Amino acid sequence: MAYLRSKTLFFTTSPRTPLKMIPEIELLSKNFQGKAWNSDTQVEFIKRLAKSKEFQGGGSAKEVAFSARDRINRAPKALGFVDLKPVIRLTEAGNQLISGKRTGEVLLRQLLKFQLPSPYHKEPEKFAGIFCVKPYLEIFRLIYVLGTISFDELMIFGMQLTHYKKFEQIVEKIRQFRRMRAYTSVNYKNFRGEYLRKEIENIFRNDIDEGNTQTRESRDTSLDKFIRTKAGNMRDYADACFRYLRATGMIEISQRGHSLSIMPEKKREVEFFLETVNREPVFVEDEERYKKYLFDALLPVLYSDDRGRLLKQVSEALEKDEDLSGQTTEQLKDRLETAIQKRKTEIIEKQMKALKEYKKYDDVITVFKDIKANLLYDAPLMLEWNTWRAMTMLDGGDIRANLIMDDKGQPMSTAAGNMADIVCDYDDFGLAVEVTMRTGQKQYEMEGEPVSRHLAKLKKETGKEAYCLFIAPKINESCIAYFYALHTMNIAFYGGQSVIVPMELDVFIHMVEQSYRAGYVPDPKQVKGIFEYSLEQAKAAKDENEWYARIKDKALNWL
Repeated sequence: MAYLRSKTLFFTTSPRTPLKMIPEIELLSKNFQGKAWNSDTQVEFIKRLAKSKEFQGGGSAKEVAFSARDRINRAPKALGFVDLKPVIRLTEAGNQLISGKRTGEVLLRQLLKFQLPSPYHKEPEKFAGIFCVKPYLEIFRLIYVLGTISFDELMIFGMQLTHYKKFEQIVEKIRQFRRMRAYTSVNYKNFRGEYLRKEIENIFRNDIDEGNTQTRESRDTSLDKFIRTKAGNMRDYADACFRYLRATGMIEISQRGHSLSIMPEKKREVEFFLETVNREPVFVEDEERYKKYLFDALLPVLYSDDRGRLLKQVSEALEKDEDLSGQTTEQLKDRLETAIQKRKTEIIEKQMKALKEYKKYDDVITVFKDIKANLLYDAPLMLEWNTWRAMTMLDGGDIRANLIMDDKGQPMSTAAGNMADIVCDYDDFGLAVEVTMRTGQKQYEMEGEPVSRHLAKLKKETGKEAYCLFIAPKINESCIAYFYALHTMNIAFYGGQSVIVPMELDVFIHMVEQSYRAGYVPDPKQVKGIFEYSLEQAKAAKDENEWYARIKDKALNWL
């Protein structure tokens, strides 16, 4: 059980991407179903998770059991996908989630039930009365009422929505913020910083006046440190809220505007649950009844649960008239999902056609510039998506991104799973493309071994020679040394030699520009030539630095 000792909202931040819960709770169910959730099973779980191919990292070396609780006791438990008392089991909602069917709908139901307080999150006497809210429900309402909400507005004001009766007050605060912003002559960064500071001082006025400004894991009791910590927490929770709402498929994001809005196609569905879902927390003092409610995969009732409305949705989505009267509600939902997926596939295919004809060249280059200038909300996601677009454009292979797209064919999140970010099929050889925004030693620690493993997986699955292109804004020296060494080592686990070419983003952009200026579609042999050259130079160069310099020069003049 957790205790609510804050004066602002919180949202689950682990895992950061909600769909990454799926392989983790599946592993939990498969190996620990029916066992007690204690320090022994927690340690064993994190060990198994660290060995699994879907997990990056190895958990905390010092607090192994805590690492397990961090993965399971937060989102999976709080959202009702797993039950940990008296023994470990997957709930109805959890089974629905790992089935892979309509994951957005499954997640939406659970988010709408998440509440504060609850039997899982109780208020100590000192904090009694602060919370009375279903956070995701009210943030949906904020977005709907305001039309759009920026990340800063959600962070500064949305996190103050601890009671649903404060809703109108928060709406007015956001509108006042917008009016003040429109008339101020101060640059936005300074305006926002000062506004955030004042709001935090107002929220925590009593703590500040009483000198209670020490934060966890710090002896610094200064007001500046206190405000920075609170601001950081609010930023993390707002980011988590953004990502979980986005994964429902109800929300679209403006990367450049750093804002969320309701998808026009989903407006009816959002209006329905805003009107019908009870805003007050339920069964706060009755854990058994709360769990029964939380675990129910059919609650709350959604717009498409009504057969009449569902029939209308399916009819609108199908391209021809059909007699649907004999189909069950579940079958109708499957038909709707299939129709939406078909439409999304057609949208993506049109995008690919436009890319191959260089109609999107200017936009691809602009997005890369925005990524470098840190102008986009989710730069890692956008780097992966835009690199897929660039690879599609600059050569003639079959290029597939390991991304989850929304109904409009826009990137929603990276997909969980043990595979390369982008996989390119060139008939007689394959290419894995890995991208990262990570820099420094963290780049090597988080990306090094998984990259070589993903390449080995591609070789095994395709049964043909494959290479890897590793792209980052800046390449860490440890990565250069590691990838250089793999060129010369025959490791059976990795399928022999691993030809992985590290490339700075600026160099890759230059390759795309060369392709555009060439006036013809480069031949796959020209792509392959870079990796064959890399293998030759790894044998000829005196060290990794000379090798890296040579392949960089080759890439800059690849055509």
